[in-house]
Amino acid sequence: MAKKQETVSMIDTFAEFKELKNIDRTTLISVLEEAFRNVISKMFGSDENYDIIINPDKGDFEIWRNREVVADDELEDPNLQISLTEARKIDEDYEIGEEITDEVNFAGFGRRAVLNLRQALASKILELQKDNLYNKYKDRVGQIAAAEVYQIWKKEILLLDDEENELILPKTEQIPGDFFRKNETARAVVVKVDNQNNNPRIVLSRTSNLFMQRLFELEVPEIHDGLITIKRIARIPGERAKVAVESYDDRIDPVGACVGMKGARIHGIVRELRNENIDVINYTNNTALFIQRALSPAKISSIKIHETEKRAEVFLRPEEVSLAIGKGGLNIKLASMLTEYIIDVFRDIDVDGEDIYLDEFSDEIESWVIEVLKNIGCYTAKNVLALSREEIIEKADLEENTVDEILGILKAEFEDE
Repeated sequence: MAKKQETVSMIDTFAEFKELKNIDRTTLISVLEEAFRNVISKMFGSDENYDIIINPDKGDFEIWRNREVVADDELEDPNLQISLTEARKIDEDYEIGEEITDEVNFAGFGRRAVLNLRQALASKILELQKDNLYNKYKDRVGQIAAAEVYQIWKKEILLLDDEENELILPKTEQIPGDFFRKNETARAVVVKVDNQNNNPRIVLSRTSNLFMQRLFELEVPEIHDGLITIKRIARIPGERAKVAVESYDDRIDPVGACVGMKGARIHGIVRELRNENIDVINYTNNTALFIQRALSPAKISSIKIHETEKRAEVFLRPEEVSLAIGKGGLNIKLASMLTEYIIDVFRDIDVDGEDIYLDEFSDEIESWVIEVLKNIGCYTAKNVLALSREEIIEKADLEENTVDEILGILKAEFEDE
C-alpha cells in the first residue's frame, strides 16, 4: 500500500508539471519514461534490460527488470543477473539460463534516485517548454500578438501572453508616442524569434510596416478577404504614413473601403498608432501617375522620369511646392519611400501667363483622354502644347484626329486670352 501511495504521489507531481507548463499528456508520458531511464542508466550503467509501463488512464506506472538466472558462484552483475537461489525464492521452477522478469519498486532505489528523477523531469519539461515556445512563435512571425505589460524597463518592455510566455518590445520598436502601464494590454507584430542556446527570445514591433498592414487587415474586411491588396507602405512611425492600395474588383473603391464611412475604419488604426496621420492612395504601375498620387495633396504641373537613375523631376506651381514638400519635409520623404524614386521638386514659373490644369477641360475633352495625357506627364494645357503633334500621337497612343481636336481646344483657350 505504501508503494502504491508513493507511486500515486509521484504521478500527481508530474500532473502538476503538466498543468503548469501546458504540455500535453502524451508528451508528458514520453518525458516521464525518458526521465526514469536516465536515472536508471546513471545508477546501473544501462537501462536496456528495463521495461517501463506508464498507465495514463490510472495515473500510475510500473517498472520491470529482466535478468538472467545464473549459478550462485557465477553472479557478476546483480543488475543483469540473479542467482539461482534468489530466483527460486520468486518461483522454485526457475533454472539456470532462464530469464526472470520482476517488478521494481522505484522508491526502493532510495531518496536520491527519486530526487534525481524529479530533477531530470523538471529539466526536460523546461527544455520542452522552451521548444514549444520557440515553435509556437516561429510560425507567428508577421502576425499580431496581444500581451499584458508585465515590466517596463528603459530599453524594453517585458510582456506576458495568455500562457505567461515572455515577449519583448524593445524601445526602438515602440512608436514615439507609446506609453504603457503595468497590466495594460499592448498589441504589436512578431518580427523576430531567436533561439540562442535553447533560450527563445520573441521580439515584437509597433513601428514595422507589417504592424500597420495587419491592422488594416483587421479593420478592412475587403483586405482580409483578398479583394483589396496593400501594395506598398511608407511610414514615419507616430507621425505620418502613406499606403498604396489596389482593388481586384472594379466595383470596389479601394481608398473608400480602407477609410470607411466618415473615416470609421481608418480611425481605429490611427488611434492604435498614436494618431499617426495616414494617407491612402490608389496604386498604379504607371510611374508618373503613381508619383503624382504619392505627392498628394499637391498638384503637379509636369514630371520627367529618369528610369535608370530611379529619379523624378517634378514641376509645380509656386503655391503647390510647400504642399508637395510638407511640414518638416514629411510629404516628399514619404512619397519617395513609397514610390522608391528620388523626387526633385522644381518651381514651374510660367513667364507667358497662367497655365490651366487639364481637368478644367472635362466638359470638352473626355475624361479617359485626360487620364492618358496625364500618364505621359502632361497635367496642364501648356504641358501638352509644349509637345509636337507627332510626340503626342506616339507617346499617348491616340488617334490623329483625337490629337488634332485636343490641340484645337487647348490653343483656342489661350488665343481667347
